[in-house]
Formats: sequence, structure tokens, C-alpha cells
Amino acid sequence: MPLRTDPPRRMGSAVAQTLYPDTALVLVAHGSSKNSGSAEPAYGLAEAIRQTGQFACVAVGFHQQEPRVSEIVGGLAWPRVFVVPLFVGEGYFTRRLLPQALGLAHDGPIDPPVTVRRGALTLTYCAPVGTHPGVTDLLLARARDTVQQHPGSRAPGPEELTLFLAGHGTRRTADSRRAVERHVERVRRRGLYAAVQALFLEDDPPIAACYQLAPTRGLVVVPVFISDGLHVAEDLPVLLGEPAHSVQARLARGEPPWLNPTERQGKLVWYAPGLGGDPLLGRIVLQRVREAAEADRTARRLTTPTAHP
Repeated sequence: MPLRTDPPRRMGSAVAQTLYPDTALVLVAHGSSKNSGSAEPAYGLAEAIRQTGQFACVAVGFHQQEPRVSEIVGGLAWPRVFVVPLFVGEGYFTRRLLPQALGLAHDGPIDPPVTVRRGALTLTYCAPVGTHPGVTDLLLARARDTVQQHPGSRAPGPEELTLFLAGHGTRRTADSRRAVERHVERVRRRGLYAAVQALFLEDDPPIAACYQLAPTRGLVVVPVFISDGLHVAEDLPVLLGEPAHSVQARLARGEPPWLNPTERQGKLVWYAPGLGGDPLLGRIVLQRVREAAEADRTARRLTTPTAHP
């Protein structure tokens, strides 16, 4: 279920500057066979971009649920297609599985952006949104808004708080954690919070370590996930110490799974929504498209022979 408690923000007219006529944009998300609600942020983001009128078509495909991204791309009739992964990092999914599904790679990983031409079709696979520096600003906005909207007895300033960015991670590859760690370093350089630390579902340090790692009494946990799916709605709150039955009961009533702020282990904890559902993420999608289009133009200039008189 959605965790948003703040009013949705609009992408704004500032993004409606570049038009892509006869061009389709495909957003590809992870999806879930267990939780259909995990697809909602992708569809909401697609609608926000669709309303800017910049593309002839805006569609959504998934890796682990219908419609599959390969089916969506294969069914489009537009001569140019941009595919933007709604993923947090550059890892196994974005460098291997999705390129394989799109027929871009067979033997090894690829580093987007990549453009291929198949007859009348030009297909451009863009870099994932989660590695864009602008996501750091969205994470900071999530932390700030959560504390300001739920101040408790008194809203502490960021200098009184420890900020934790919670990602998925996996011990199978370091790629999964790198995007989260880059966002942590960017926030640290700004000097806003007393401390900034990464946490992971399936890597170290684990989510529950936040209580030992925080040098302050107050801490705010921001999930670095595009979708407010099971990980954000259930797994993270439970790992932070909220009983599973309480989380499930709140979700069943349409409430957020965590009461902000909640005291646990002598700490006062704020828990923010994930990134999904924020139309401002659409600006980053459009920036990824522009970056990929420019990279393709540059590559063609470098490979086109110069005519001599």
C-alpha cells in the first residue's frame, strides 16, 4: 500500500522543454508476483510524464510481472524507443537481465546508455534513475518532510539527527550497494546531519544495526527503493522493531506501517516513504533520456566520416 502522507508534487512546466515526436518512452520496473501494489508507482510516474506531452507514447513494463518489458517494446510501432529502468542501482538486473530481455546483450554485462538500430527501429537503453545525483535531493526531501510533518513533541533539526539510507543490498555482488553508498557520501559532504550511514536488507550493516550506529537519540530512516512494495511497507518496519501483526493491521486499515516518531531502544525513530509515487522522479527520467540521446548523437558524430572537398 502507498505510504505517502504528503500531497503529491507536480513535475511542473519546467520539464516540458524537449519534445520527442514519433518516440515511445518505456519505464521498466522490477514488479512482483506477490504484491500487485508494487507496480503503482511506475504507472503513476508514467501518467505524470504522459501529461507533459513530450512523447508520442509512454508505457510501463516489468521484469517479474505482466506485462513484461520485452512484450511492451516488441508491440510498439514507433520508430524510436527509449527504455528507462526504474531501478536504484547498476547491478545484475540493469546490466544483464534487462539488456538480455531486450535483446541487447547475450554474453556479458553492458553499461548504459546503449543505442541499437534494428531496421526502422532505434532502441535506446538508458541508465537507471536511482544512480542519478538528483535522487540524493529526493532522499533528503523525504527525510526533511517526514520529520517536519510528524514533529512529535518537537521537530529536531537535521544536526540533531542521524540519517540512515536503507537499501536492498546482496552479498553476491557489491554492485547492489554502490548506489546507496554514493548517495550517503553526497549527503555527508553537505554536512546537514550529525551522521549519515547506509543500511541493507541483505548485506552489512543490517537494518537493525541503526540503534547501535546512531550517535544521536533521534534518527530518520529513508528507504532507497523506487516502489513502496513489501520491502518498504513490511520488511523494513519489522526489522526496525515494529511487530509484524501491528504493521499488517495498519496496512489493512490504509495507514502507514510506522507511527512517526516511534521510540525504540532508547531512540526516537522517523521512517520515511520510498521514492516511488513522487512525480519529481519524472524529471530524472527525462534527464536520463536526454543524456542517452546526447550520447547517441555524439557517438554518431564520432563514427561518421568527414567529407573532404
